[in-house]
Amino acid sequence: MSQDPQTSPSPSGFSPATLLPGTTLQWIYLALAVAGAVLPWMANLEFIGLTGGRFDLGLFVQLANANPAASSLSRDLAIGATAVVIWMVQESRRLQMRGLAWVLLSCVTVAFACGAPLFLYLRERRLQELARA
Repeated sequence: MSQDPQTSPSPSGFSPATLLPGTTLQWIYLALAVAGAVLPWMANLEFIGLTGGRFDLGLFVQLANANPAASSLSRDLAIGATAVVIWMVQESRRLQMRGLAWVLLSCVTVAFACGAPLFLYLRERRLQELARA
């Protein structure tokens, strides 16, 4: 019988579940999803205000690469988010999770900073369901 990686101690005796109980972790992930929706969109709304009331995608990408620091952050996010989205799809299939479509839609339409913690919230809920079963 295999052990749950969330509660199984590592060889050092550490397990992620010893840090925070599941419901606390869920609330943290949910709060991060909300912050990940609100904070990027505050900046997006400011950008829209500066560009005459419309979201100019070309200008947005141009400004996201306007200097080496911005390029670094943009590339870092693009590569990291791509890897995490691939993992989210695989993990949701492995755990037979519901809600992946909402997660992916929020990554594209709201912000990756919203979609990734939303996925972690749903994953934590699913892990708890599986532990109870």
